[in-house]
Amino acid sequence: MLDTVTTRSKEDLLRARDKHLGKNLSISYKDPLKIVRGKGQYLYDETGNAFLDCVNNVCHVGHCHPKVVTAGQAQMEILNTNTRYLHDNIINYAEWLTSTFPDPLNVCFFVNSGSEANDLALRLARTHTGQQDTIVIDHAYHGHTQSLIDISPYKHDARGGQGAPPTTHKVRMPDSYRGDYKTENAGALYARDIAGVIENLKGQGKGVAGFIGESALGCGGQIFLPEGYFETVYAHVRAAGGVCIADEVQVGFGRVGTHMWAFEMQGVVPDIVTLGKPMGNGHPLAAVITTPEIAASFANGMEYFNTFGGNPVSCAIGLAVLEVIQEEGLQKHALEVGSYFLEGLRQLQEKHALIGDVRGSGLFIGIELVKDRGTLEPATAEANQIIQEMRQRHILLSTDGPYENVIKIKPPLVFSKENAAQVISNLAKVLSDLMKM
Repeated sequence: MLDTVTTRSKEDLLRARDKHLGKNLSISYKDPLKIVRGKGQYLYDETGNAFLDCVNNVCHVGHCHPKVVTAGQAQMEILNTNTRYLHDNIINYAEWLTSTFPDPLNVCFFVNSGSEANDLALRLARTHTGQQDTIVIDHAYHGHTQSLIDISPYKHDARGGQGAPPTTHKVRMPDSYRGDYKTENAGALYARDIAGVIENLKGQGKGVAGFIGESALGCGGQIFLPEGYFETVYAHVRAAGGVCIADEVQVGFGRVGTHMWAFEMQGVVPDIVTLGKPMGNGHPLAAVITTPEIAASFANGMEYFNTFGGNPVSCAIGLAVLEVIQEEGLQKHALEVGSYFLEGLRQLQEKHALIGDVRGSGLFIGIELVKDRGTLEPATAEANQIIQEMRQRHILLSTDGPYENVIKIKPPLVFSKENAAQVISNLAKVLSDLMKM
């Protein structure tokens, strides 16, 4: 039996991964990292080298935040059990969490991951409406269960996918940089796609269960929705008897800076909101927030029970995360640092034609790289090269978007202006070196 204290080399670990882990599990960077510790906005390898983490939106208030760690440890020493017993933590957490949402979003279902949350949201929508057909945005990713692969073009239209099932209806990404509409009324123009889907369904004698969309598009390339998009989409969907689901798994909890929840940037109130990733700061915790009306429809005699969802330890950790966000002013901090970061990146854009677009709000930022600003030919190879070079400079970034040419930035919210300046200065050097090649 292997000694669990044994420190194994990276080469040994790579061989063991190849033998014992599924082949479709990827690993970051050509020169893989062995990460053994995290603190704040930094990750540390086995030799003690620090790496600035610009992409880990899961550890929302910082890796291993002491208040969050202490809350989990303290509750774990006392009790961890399921929600069929009364306990203060789940109610205290539900009350605080729902207080951050507009009415009538005040009913919680606690689960363990964003995938579970979106799967449950689908069940709620389909039960409430009695319909199955769902409208999704192209290149969206909502999770890894089969039901969510079915509504995630990012998965079912990519390698290994089998396309959308008959109940999934895809509309164009409302991308104001690369898309078909770039005018002030782009939101309303893109929303016409939704109306078209609904009319087609009516012609087939069908209704719509709902529309699901990320409040800001992650895998689509860090896309922020044009003004009025959700407002018009939601009106179309509700007029057809469907419900509107906002996926906040990546962008919620103050990340966008201006608001606690990114859907608020669109001036709408969804019928269902899904939460995940940052909710437990690395601990598996997620939720569905909905209205009393939809929750009542779901209470149809079949019990919904989740063995670990909402347990005392998870809720203690969730409460600690909310406390840290409030006490450390992290939403405001995200806005201030993000605004500084965006300004620096836009100055860099003026000097380097490879940067086609810089977009974002708070600490949810995208840098789209193009070979030509006129044709918008994606600079995919260059984006990957930049990521690898920045890794060598101990700055961790990644790419996303349909062409993998968008550098995504979504670090822990404790990220500082000094960290942003470090990224900008190193990125400037890498871009300059790239131009010389």
